Amino acid sequence: MTLSPDGKLSWKHVYFVGIGGIGMSALARWFNVNGFAVAGYDRTPTTLTETLEQEGIDVCFDDAVDQVPAPFLANPEGTLIVYTPAIPAGHRQMEYFREHGFEVYKRSQVLGWITRTLRTVGVAGTHGKTTTSSMVAHLLRSAGINCTAFLGGITQNYGTNFLLNEPTDRPEEIVCVVEADEFDRSFLTLYPDWAIVTSTDADHLDIYGQHDVLLDSFRAFVGQIKPGGVLFMRKGLELMHSTTAEVRDYSLDAGNYRSANLRIEQARFVFDIVHPQGTIEEIRMTVPGYHNVENAVAASAVALQLGVSPEHIRSGLGSYRGVKRRFEYWIETGEKILIDDYAHHPAEIEAFLKSVRALYPGRHITAVFQPHLFSRTRDFADEFAVSLSLADRLLLLDIYPARELPMAGVTSEMLLNKVTIQDKVLLSKEDLLYELKTLPTDVVVTLGAGDIDKLVGEIRAIL
Repeated sequence: MTLSPDGKLSWKHVYFVGIGGIGMSALARWFNVNGFAVAGYDRTPTTLTETLEQEGIDVCFDDAVDQVPAPFLANPEGTLIVYTPAIPAGHRQMEYFREHGFEVYKRSQVLGWITRTLRTVGVAGTHGKTTTSSMVAHLLRSAGINCTAFLGGITQNYGTNFLLNEPTDRPEEIVCVVEADEFDRSFLTLYPDWAIVTSTDADHLDIYGQHDVLLDSFRAFVGQIKPGGVLFMRKGLELMHSTTAEVRDYSLDAGNYRSANLRIEQARFVFDIVHPQGTIEEIRMTVPGYHNVENAVAASAVALQLGVSPEHIRSGLGSYRGVKRRFEYWIETGEKILIDDYAHHPAEIEAFLKSVRALYPGRHITAVFQPHLFSRTRDFADEFAVSLSLADRLLLLDIYPARELPMAGVTSEMLLNKVTIQDKVLLSKEDLLYELKTLPTDVVVTLGAGDIDKLVGEIRAIL
């Protein structure tokens, strides 16, 4: 198969540097099922890397050059190197590839080439994009539309972050659903036919510097929608003047597409979706949350555009089981609730905790939060304090550094001092588990984008 910017270069081997990332692993799977020899490096073994190995992909955890399979090294012209910007400078394999004439491209560039050949739905937003893109993919798949999807999370319905389309001799009929990531401006490699933008809140300021620069990047993204395409934009965002696409807005309760008759029955959200052609009544979502109702409105708008019937949308949303680490229940009994969520931005935490409060009125909420990035903690400390104060009790962990070095004065203790509730404490991971053994708990939620998810199984065992 030929795949390159100019359509002339044919690769036989594809090597991923950072293959264990959620977006990288999805792309690796695509190449693997399409007949390429695939291998890669990542820093540590994870459930994702184990799955890749089970699918026949060779993964190494040492950046030594001799860990790269020999056929890849022996053929620079026939080997594509795909990397993630999260790989640090000085990576030995990357230095070797660059010095020896290998074709080296970012994941986002390669994904852009693939999606240009297919009818593409791009789902962007500083939060909400993973759930919304997985909803779109599920609605299309459950309605019998031939689609492939590159997602930023593991879907509960399919157990994967990558959906492969059915083989066809009419590739122009395939719909590609792709999570369009604003980090490092990756989504500017995409030219979708249809796009959703869920949010443009300030985030990734370590990359963009200022919110206005981030907004300019989103404006550039919607400006790349293909002629004749449609932008489905959350009502109130300032993007419509940057695109020639038809613009339709949506939100929880206003816009061309919106919910109505929203209520909670037996800890589940029930609602109608109002759209320009009518109303889809009595949708019962297994996945809770006001923000997920809004995501469902956006996904349904695209599905309607692509010809999915209202009946298939109702049944599809009813059977949608969500994404791992997005409002994921680990315990759900009358006496005890444990929910894990990826929320790592103040707006996400606020939406999540308000939904939990609505689902379980009058019950005591213990929030366990691991901040992600020193820069994000610094930039949004006041906003984090407000959103975390929506819980009744806060158990705060140290900052997960990810790609950053420590910053003077930026600590979890600094954040804890700003939180206004009285029942709050800073803990190590080890002390957290001991604390949960001794505390009386009711509803417990774990929040964060670092490695807090590795503790959830132990927390469940304790509770």
